[in-house]
Amino acid sequence: MIRLIILSDFTEAFAHKLLRGIMEYSRQTEPWAVCRMPPAYKVQTGIEGVLAWAGIWKADAIIGQFNDDDPIELFEKNGIVVVAQDFNSRFERITNITSDYLLTGQMAADFFLRKGFRNFAFYGYKKAVWSDERFEGFRRCLCEAGYENNIYEYNHQPLGSLWYYQTEPVSEWIVQLPKPVALLTCDDNQGNKIAEVCKLTGIRIPQDVAVLGVDNDETICDLTDPPLSSISLSIEKAGYETARQIELLVRGRAAGRQDVVIHPCCIINRASTDLFATNDEYVSQALRYIHAHLGSKLTVDDIVKKLPLSRRLFEMRFRKITGMPVYQYIWNERIEKFIRTLLATEKSIAEILMETGEIDYHNFSRIFRKMKGCSPTCYRKYHKV
Repeated sequence: MIRLIILSDFTEAFAHKLLRGIMEYSRQTEPWAVCRMPPAYKVQTGIEGVLAWAGIWKADAIIGQFNDDDPIELFEKNGIVVVAQDFNSRFERITNITSDYLLTGQMAADFFLRKGFRNFAFYGYKKAVWSDERFEGFRRCLCEAGYENNIYEYNHQPLGSLWYYQTEPVSEWIVQLPKPVALLTCDDNQGNKIAEVCKLTGIRIPQDVAVLGVDNDETICDLTDPPLSSISLSIEKAGYETARQIELLVRGRAAGRQDVVIHPCCIINRASTDLFATNDEYVSQALRYIHAHLGSKLTVDDIVKKLPLSRRLFEMRFRKITGMPVYQYIWNERIEKFIRTLLATEKSIAEILMETGEIDYHNFSRIFRKMKGCSPTCYRKYHKV
């Protein structure tokens, strides 16, 4: 039996999802004993106190949120496998639970661009790898689209202020942003903060500020007013892979250090981003029609019939706003809707396709593979335990 300590914040869904993946690995292999340790214990007792408890509990491994200057080598000297959950930066000598933060930022930028936004903002932390790289991916994608002068960043808050923040500087920053603006926060907690500041300042979400978080912590997202849209991550899958890595390291069978990478899966669109930021009433009408009929065999001609525009003029105006042809936009949204169901349920691919109005599996699979680089079956296996 492997004895594992998880030094993490279990008030957030990230730790719960990670643990679910670990316990799934345990169910498939052998029973594990898990001790959940709050980060406050490390703050109170230091690494030495955590190590003392690990010795009493006879721990084989520990997963933790460690600072750069924490003497984590003490665990290794005592025969305890150490895995770091990204906090300040990645460690070089030990396994990290990290993420493709650049891709997460890029996914957010693409999402906002498809909604027609022309002003963009990011709210996060300074000198935290997961916040810095999410912003960098966001910034790069927007610069490639020609919006390098329309990006605004706020990163003045310390990493330790998980709940405490000063309202005035944040509200002043938001008030000064050009509207409408698409705002990505480094995680869902910060998205909730932005929503509260907007409420206190009289700024409307999503009409003035569309807010997108990261992690898809459903409790935080659902309790935010309005409900917070968020990027869903393959955290449970990472928990499973972390457990596999730990077992190899504990048993002495690991070939070397290998990071576990969490991948962004899809965007869960809720009320905080339920807006198409365009003054073109016909494109806006078309976008609303597309999203209301994604479950049917929708064609460009179906949309044109609803508008007093020629097909050619409509397609030109649509592409100018969204950055892509109408046909491609429809397929993008259809596949994103399919992915949300694919990862959230155990339904067969055939069942999901029937629900989305798609009957030609081979054509759908071909387009899916072209857009995502793999088949629907492989995509589910890659992101889901």
